[in-house]
Amino acid sequence: MTKLEVSKKLEINRNENSVISRPRRLRLSEGIRSLVAETEITPKQFVVPIFIKEGSGIKEEISSMPGVFRFSPDSSLDAEIQEINDLGIKAVLLFGLPKKKDSLGSNAYNPDGVVQQAVSRIKQTYPEMVVICDVCMCEYTDHGHCGIVNAQGHVENDRTTEFLGKIAVSQAQSGADIVAPSAMMDNQVLAIRQALVSSGFERTAIMGYSSKYSSSFYGPFREAASSAPSFGDRKSYQMDPSNVREAIRETELDIEQGADMIMVKPALSYLDVIRAVREKFNLPLAAYNVSGEYSMIKAAARNGWLEESRAVEEVLTSIRRAGADIIITYFAKEFLSNRQDSRVGSRGK
Repeated sequence: MTKLEVSKKLEINRNENSVISRPRRLRLSEGIRSLVAETEITPKQFVVPIFIKEGSGIKEEISSMPGVFRFSPDSSLDAEIQEINDLGIKAVLLFGLPKKKDSLGSNAYNPDGVVQQAVSRIKQTYPEMVVICDVCMCEYTDHGHCGIVNAQGHVENDRTTEFLGKIAVSQAQSGADIVAPSAMMDNQVLAIRQALVSSGFERTAIMGYSSKYSSSFYGPFREAASSAPSFGDRKSYQMDPSNVREAIRETELDIEQGADMIMVKPALSYLDVIRAVREKFNLPLAAYNVSGEYSMIKAAARNGWLEESRAVEEVLTSIRRAGADIIITYFAKEFLSNRQDSRVGSRGK
């Protein structure tokens, strides 16, 4: 075949392909785009974080997290849970804000503590709501670290895991379905599993914060929960953001020690870690779309720099696309409410 013949054949093939290969055919309408969408977000995949503050009649907005509130474990919380339930969301994650703090975080395992009260109240009214409790000490200690600090200012790993076990048992006694250790102490899942089993709560599930990175994106949460460390930082126990192989090792250890679910936190800056963990392990995988990721979108939207609803949808879709089965996010209610509003609007046209 001559060069001219080859050239003509290639030209014919290009022309044929331009007619046959038209990916845009599947993007021409909302109905078609929805039909062929590869990634879906549904209410059942969301977990809503809630801050529970000791007291009564409390619903106070968090300044760094517009649209997110602290609730007391009474009728204020009831209204929030009803709204969450009405949107089809079936899981919440509770964080406690006690009035009194001490060096041992003793209110974290108080049977009448603020989170324990909230769990009991939710379960009485909405027994099918899945209640997850954060198992950590930073909100309860007067120094703000996630464990017991010794005289030299170091967090004692093994002593801390004993207290984490006590906290988890207390939460299970109040009716928690899942306990979620976030302190990033070595062997914390094992200590909690042993404590739960020995106390008769072998059916309580553990969601391990398996890959929790030392991140600047926790800033608004620390304001919301009054949990910033009073000295130093948490780099000696939370993970180095430069590491991904370490995430695989940490996750594997949690699974070996009895975790039923695993997590990557934060989500948006660690999508590659979500994907790596997803490809390696088959357990249900949660990703925490953390406070800073929430607040930066809110701030940009308020300044008119982006369209908030579209940005939120892109972020949540990226987390699902990376491989997360469960998304813990402050955007859940707003995202689903906007979706409902858009459907009502489209039907009204």
